[in-house]
Amino acid sequence: MEKVKLTIVGAGPAGIATAVEAKEAGLNEIVILEKTDHICDTMVRLYHEGKRVDPFFMKVKVKPIGKLSIDTMSREQFLDFMKEVVEKYSLDIRFRHEVNKIKKKNDCFEIHAGKEAIFEAPIVVVAIGIFGRPVKPGYKIPKAISDKVFFGIPAKPLENKKILVVGGGNTAAEAACFLCEKNEVFLSYRRPKFFRLNPINLCAIEDKCKQGSIKLMMNTDIEGLEPQDDQVCVHFKDGQKMYFDAIDYCLGGSSPQAFLRSIGVEVEGKKPKVSEDGETNVKGLFLVGDLVVKKGTIMGAFNSAKRTVDGILKKYGDRYALLT
Repeated sequence: MEKVKLTIVGAGPAGIATAVEAKEAGLNEIVILEKTDHICDTMVRLYHEGKRVDPFFMKVKVKPIGKLSIDTMSREQFLDFMKEVVEKYSLDIRFRHEVNKIKKKNDCFEIHAGKEAIFEAPIVVVAIGIFGRPVKPGYKIPKAISDKVFFGIPAKPLENKKILVVGGGNTAAEAACFLCEKNEVFLSYRRPKFFRLNPINLCAIEDKCKQGSIKLMMNTDIEGLEPQDDQVCVHFKDGQKMYFDAIDYCLGGSSPQAFLRSIGVEVEGKKPKVSEDGETNVKGLFLVGDLVVKKGTIMGAFNSAKRTVDGILKKYGDRYALLT
């Protein structure tokens, strides 16, 4: 286990800006954990060559409040700028370290990343993706059962229900493990075995299956849904029918709701509940970037980092002896 003072999850604009603000404020022993092998993954993957990056949101220029700011530039120029920032501040970024689990232990967090890495830190800042639009199945979902079909963890907790979770990725595994604590959970996946699960989630699924908390339905594919009394009748392509109280689709493109809820973060509507400085209901756990600000603005991400670091200093600077 590696002990640090501040762990930042995600090496995008918000995560890098948080590290910069922290260093400028005199905080030390900072590590950034990034699941890919490069910074600013969303921009690398989704922005086309030459795409404009600017400090405007809804035609209004966002004024900087922290150390980082930009003028209008191309995608390539912005990525070069961020690389220069990383080098200038000698940021400690651990690539290929996807965070699988964050657990609060007394006054510290235990952060599991990659295959075997474990970090311990009193403060964690999560700077990962937005609450995006989830992928939905190709068949139509009848309106009569729309209140029984979810795309991610239901906002209102479910108890004593028979639930079918659909999907084979990490989000599906996390959702199934979360829901099975108070419900009977089945997990349907169209392939004969998992191939995308990280080691933490794979072990969790296997343990829950041994305990009987989760029942796997591998190599199953759904053909359609229909209402049946007060339940949902699920028609599988192999001809079988099963009845459930709720269906939870985790097919990709969805938000990190299951991940945040597994840490204990409360979510209200489409956004997690946070204070002005980004702190969640889990003390010492902060959110920055698109998770807490209006999406579509790099400057918003930069500014959220400044507010969060100010909050860390005010609330925890003395208690956790973060200052150099």
